[in-house]
Amino acid sequence: MLLTLENVSFGYDDKRILEEVNFTVSEGERIGLIGPNGEGKTTLLRLMAGALDPDGGKVLKKSGLKIGYLEQNGGLESERTVFAEMQAVFADVQRAMDAQREIAAPPARPVRPKAAQMAAEREGSDAFRALAARYEQLDKLIAARDGYNADVRIRTVLGGMGFAPMYEQKISAMSGGEKTRLKLCRLLLEQPDILFLDEPTNHLDVPTLFWLESYLKSYRGAIFTVSHDRYFLDATVGKIFELENRRVRAFRGNYSKYKQLKAEQYEHDLREYEKQQEEIAALEDYVARNIVRATTARSAQSRVKKLESMERLEKPVPPPTPPVFAFETEEKSEERTLAVEGLELSAGEKKLLSNASFEVRRGDKIAVVGENGAGKSTLIRALVGRRSPAVRWGRYTRIGYYDQENADLDPDETVLGALWHRHTAMSQTQARALLARAKLGAEDMEKKVRSLSGGERAKLALVLLEAQRANVLVLDEPTNHLDLQARESLEAALRSFAGTLLFVSHDRYFIAALADKIVELEGGALTVYPFGYAAYTDAKQAAAVQAEAQAKAEKAEERASRRESSYRSKAERAEEAKRKQLLKQTEADIAAAEEQIEALNAEIARPEVAADYRRMNEACAALDALHARLDALYEQYEKVL
Repeated sequence: MLLTLENVSFGYDDKRILEEVNFTVSEGERIGLIGPNGEGKTTLLRLMAGALDPDGGKVLKKSGLKIGYLEQNGGLESERTVFAEMQAVFADVQRAMDAQREIAAPPARPVRPKAAQMAAEREGSDAFRALAARYEQLDKLIAARDGYNADVRIRTVLGGMGFAPMYEQKISAMSGGEKTRLKLCRLLLEQPDILFLDEPTNHLDVPTLFWLESYLKSYRGAIFTVSHDRYFLDATVGKIFELENRRVRAFRGNYSKYKQLKAEQYEHDLREYEKQQEEIAALEDYVARNIVRATTARSAQSRVKKLESMERLEKPVPPPTPPVFAFETEEKSEERTLAVEGLELSAGEKKLLSNASFEVRRGDKIAVVGENGAGKSTLIRALVGRRSPAVRWGRYTRIGYYDQENADLDPDETVLGALWHRHTAMSQTQARALLARAKLGAEDMEKKVRSLSGGERAKLALVLLEAQRANVLVLDEPTNHLDLQARESLEAALRSFAGTLLFVSHDRYFIAALADKIVELEGGALTVYPFGYAAYTDAKQAAAVQAEAQAKAEKAEERASRRESSYRSKAERAEEAKRKQLLKQTEADIAAAEEQIEALNAEIARPEVAADYRRMNEACAALDALHARLDALYEQYEKVL
């Protein structure tokens, strides 16, 4: 057991958020927390992480529990460079290595004044034994933290999270999204016992998402994550906690399994409730008809007792109704809806696209994908802006544009006014009904836009899009801020949309559900894949395998070419044979030296050696000599190779 919640309750002012929440998180568990926006998922995470105290109940934690917490917008603040900040995670390891060198540096090596402490002590003395014990303790610390591979781990995590070319950049000058990703990098390197992640897939492009999912599968600690990314939940968790109506219910399996179990559980609970209600009705009817009759009073009384002792089932609460969206058009666009030919795009000094060309036919549903910074949003804005001569929209096109920042919403306008004032032909009743379908109720109508949550603003922007009745929808990250129910409702509405759809999204479920074509931006080039997302990922994997095979073939060809050119003369052939023999011998010498180093390290770690000054000194001197020989052998190997 890492952490247990016992009857935890919490609220803000007079609003209850959580009531009698009970569950346990065990070592190595992978748990996904889901629920509608505003239900209190982030509040629950903060209670578990210790950032909040419960109003009632207890949060019990294992003694010495190491917690890592990634907040939604909790970026890493530092004046260091990217690589230096990650190295700081292993500061204790570096100190341990320095302390080891000071304790056991052999006399033959120039040392600092504090170095070679063991050499200065009498063999067998208390001070000598204390230093030997300290050396062993430091070695265990380094091994436990995998300290000798620290730089490799740092490069692996930074590379996977998209920071490979940014090692020397100052963190303080980075964007909020980059700082959040760096905070996640640091947490992965720190390897806490339990990792709390609040929407960890925000700010991540698709390649990084796949890398993170793969990395988390081998993570040794427990993971407790809030996420609206269904692919991520399916790939990383083995249990779903659903927060609904202030309570938490657990379901075994990933998100897809949860959907199945949730529906089955509701149907089962409803059947049991209805069955009991029928039994209660029959018992009450019998009592009402027979309680006053002398001949049947006794049997009626027995049924009264049965009713009194019966444990009444609560009627199961049906799943909350999701928001409803519907996108309708008034007229069809031209068959050739959009033609792009020779488009050039830049962002400052950076060239995003060069000579890009593609076309969109009426009824196409196209996803635009690519890494962060590739220019997806810039492309969308260029298409909608209609300013470039390289962009030609067909006749009768009526474009509805969804901006991921919802920048066209007036923060001082009310929710009702934001819709009604733009569509004055609509009655107030119609406007209210349209907003209510999106789960913006009567209590929201007079709210200022600035006071809405991210999910509420997104729903309002989608309602405005519905009201345009456009025949071409251009959407930039439309699922941002939407909870799972809202995302699935939006998917259903867009699948039924009779017009043309062009969208940018990092939500792989959303892309797979809608796209029949993929437009990819990569390396300044635009490529059209005339099929859906599953076939696209298969094609990308096949291309990666082919590229790897081609690289191997080119390397083999290069080696063959070198071999062919080496046979020009007898002397050259003899020299090549000598080189191969030296290469083989050097490889054998390297392997032998590494085995000897491993054996010496094991010997030094033995208590009897640590307590014997002479043997310890000899072993350290031999180890130093072997490291020097190994360095020379690697240098020779590189020259010969």
